[in-house]
Amino acid sequence: MAQIDQADIPSVPAEVDSYHSLFPLEPLPPPNRIHKSSNFGYITSCYKAVNGKDDLTYCLRRVHGFRLVNTKCMSLVDTWKKIQHSNIVTLREMFTTKVFGEHSLVFAYDFHAGAETMMSRHFNDPSADAYFTKRKWGQHDGPLPRQHAGLLPESLIWAYIVQLSSALRTIHTAGLACRVMDPTKILITGKTRLHVNCVGIFDVLTYDGSQSNPVAVMPQYQQADLISLGKVVLALSCNSLAGIQRENLQKAMELVNINYSSDLKNLILYLLTDQNRLRSVNDIMPMIGARFYTQLDAAQMRNDVIEEDLAKEVQNGRLFRLLAKLGTINERPEFQKDPAWSETGDRYLLKLFRDHLFHQVTEAGTPWIDLSHIVSCLNKLDAGVPEKISLISRDEKSVLVVTYSDLKRCFENTFQELVAAANGQL
Repeated sequence: MAQIDQADIPSVPAEVDSYHSLFPLEPLPPPNRIHKSSNFGYITSCYKAVNGKDDLTYCLRRVHGFRLVNTKCMSLVDTWKKIQHSNIVTLREMFTTKVFGEHSLVFAYDFHAGAETMMSRHFNDPSADAYFTKRKWGQHDGPLPRQHAGLLPESLIWAYIVQLSSALRTIHTAGLACRVMDPTKILITGKTRLHVNCVGIFDVLTYDGSQSNPVAVMPQYQQADLISLGKVVLALSCNSLAGIQRENLQKAMELVNINYSSDLKNLILYLLTDQNRLRSVNDIMPMIGARFYTQLDAAQMRNDVIEEDLAKEVQNGRLFRLLAKLGTINERPEFQKDPAWSETGDRYLLKLFRDHLFHQVTEAGTPWIDLSHIVSCLNKLDAGVPEKISLISRDEKSVLVVTYSDLKRCFENTFQELVAAANGQL
């Protein structure tokens, strides 16, 4: 629900295409900034925005100062839009705009609230980099327990590998290349869930209209994806981005050799070593092996936990609808020009039932508040059970004994009467 005050940040427009309520998700670049994004070669900014067509929240990635000269790249964008994968942030649309005061390219993605980048989660600690670069890693160190070496558990690294390789597999199968396999472009939600972000942007920024078939260059980009994946896995294994610098590569592999399994070492070597043949992301499946089942099991267990929690909450909507309907009936000042409508007939019973629900008192006259009583009574009303209930008038001079099934009939008839009047049928 976060919103900005337009007066504070006038550079953020009120509307962009069909999107409104823009809110910056990262600090906005200063107006005179020359520094370009290290990833895309252009200044970029990122906003949360609501689409007026479906009222859903999306993430807008704006590329500053880019004029789209060749619309043939839209065929690639359309292919990206078709890719639905649990570890890829789905691209919804791309459009050009001048509302920011210059030619801009805007990519609209699904919005993952509360996500952080792998960069900020795992590589934001300068001391970890210093620890890696200063330490003389070598066989003579002996096996160091990972937690003392400040390293990540191997199970977490494999969880990331399964997700990232699964995303790459889907992208490559569609004849595309990821090209943003980078810690700054991988989002983490929850504890271990990954989403590859900013897909499709490079395909538009580097589109070469002179090529007859833009997909022809994809195989070499796909090979680069595998190298990028290897670098991400190596950086995670060292818990430091310093590990993927060329001069530190041997030291990094020694660290992996000492602290992790041979499968992980072989996987990193396979991804980072240039082969004479075209490699496929499927080739690393044997190295993942039975760990894939661990991930599947963890996902299903998490699903069970979520479903259990959902089962507890799923009744809330039903009870809320009952209370909302009851609220439209009780204490209505006037209906069909009858000011006493809510105090007579079936409505009077429902008023007393409302008192029975919410306004009970103890023997000492203090409010008796019991949520389980409210929930139980509402459930009985919804089911229309034959159980009898005593409803006492406020002056305590009359007691009405009715069943929940009688109350349900009164309730439904009265509400239908209101709905008919609202629709002009009375």
